[in-house]
Amino acid sequence: MATLAGGGEDPSAEVLTEAAAVFGLLASAARLHIMWALSQGESDVTHLADRVGGALPAVSQHLAKLKLAGLVRSRREGRRQVYYVDDPDIVTVVRVMVGQLTARTAPAAVRGPVSGMP
Repeated sequence: MATLAGGGEDPSAEVLTEAAAVFGLLASAARLHIMWALSQGESDVTHLADRVGGALPAVSQHLAKLKLAGLVRSRREGRRQVYYVDDPDIVTVVRVMVGQLTARTAPAAVRGPVSGMP
């Protein structure tokens, strides 16, 4: 492994491949919206479909992929499956990325003046 300028070592090819797979799953706007919603709190598939504006079967398929990748988990409550994100690091990544992009696209009046500008 090569040492980076900051003193850390490059991640292994296996780690990079796994990270790319996770980012690939999150590259879907629908799955990213589902992850955003679940980062706010647990939900069943019906409420998620309503929140993200997706068809129930499509949201269910997205959840199955996210669950298979280990990004979400579920538990049974009576007849419903309740989905949640059990990894605080994934929640942080989703919140930071979406939050940063939201802040960048907010109107300038909402963000306030740019440094050095009146």
